[in-house]
Amino acid sequence: MLKEDVRAFLAFLRYNRNVSAQTVRAYATDLEQFVAFLAARDGCRPSQVPVTRFDAEGVRGFLGDQHARGLSRASSARRLAAVRTFARYLVREERFADDPTSLVSAPRQQRALPAHLVHDEVTRLLAAPDAETPAGRRDRAILELFYASGLRLSELADLDLADLNLSSRIVRVRGKGGKERLVPFNRAAAEAIRTMTPDRRLTTAPSRRGRGPARHGRARDPLFLNARGGRLTSRSIDRIVRRYVREAGIAQPISPHALRHTFATHLLQAGADLRVIQELLGHARLNTTQRYTHLDVGRLMDVYREAHPKAKLDGPAGDATDGPGRPPR
Repeated sequence: MLKEDVRAFLAFLRYNRNVSAQTVRAYATDLEQFVAFLAARDGCRPSQVPVTRFDAEGVRGFLGDQHARGLSRASSARRLAAVRTFARYLVREERFADDPTSLVSAPRQQRALPAHLVHDEVTRLLAAPDAETPAGRRDRAILELFYASGLRLSELADLDLADLNLSSRIVRVRGKGGKERLVPFNRAAAEAIRTMTPDRRLTTAPSRRGRGPARHGRARDPLFLNARGGRLTSRSIDRIVRRYVREAGIAQPISPHALRHTFATHLLQAGADLRVIQELLGHARLNTTQRYTHLDVGRLMDVYREAHPKAKLDGPAGDATDGPGRPPR
């Protein structure tokens, strides 16, 4: 039955591909919904769906059902990717001959730019936590490190104390696929972490939850702790960020991912090379990094005037435009 194949596939990802637990959970959720849809279509239980019912019509129907439920195109594309990976696994295991997802096209993606903060908003956000309390000092360190390094939410939550070198201001990060990279951070973030560190001794009854198994022969010691001494979860960090966004009087909804976009945007606006930003963010492809950039027409025109020899001769109001920052009519 198809549900048994899903369990075997998840075990294959966990033990043969060494995929992270978070990624395995995401695959499990997507495929569980897919099997549930096939069961509802056939009027049976999910445990009764045979592998033969996994066909192109079923995949298209599943995507249509997700769209009808209001799922975004990006989420639909992610679920299709999970179903496709599962289908390739079944072909490799000779559960069926042809990949049924090869005939299904992915939803066209919307190229909406993620929200990001301007410099004044960043200043207000970083000043929002109360530095007189242990929780406020911890939260200030979280916000400073987010903006200074551009880490993903899951990466920041997974940090251990041993991952930081405060004297060199370098943090070792485990990104997607278990790939490690070194990311620098600034003095403000280093000072916020130093200020927070003594408070870690004040947590009562340190919990083993979140400390996890030993890594590289060392017991894990989470960088950011909750009140019980356990690792602060991604969900809790997300709530912390959104709380201070409200307290800072920032109108747009800003998430930890938006702070990552802010990091990349401000680096690019200051003249950083896109390839360097790619390495800092841990992107496998440059086109992924390009989606994090947010340049307005005025900025593009400024770069054009500085870089193009003829534009330099023409001056800011030369033949290239009808005025500063205005495209030709």
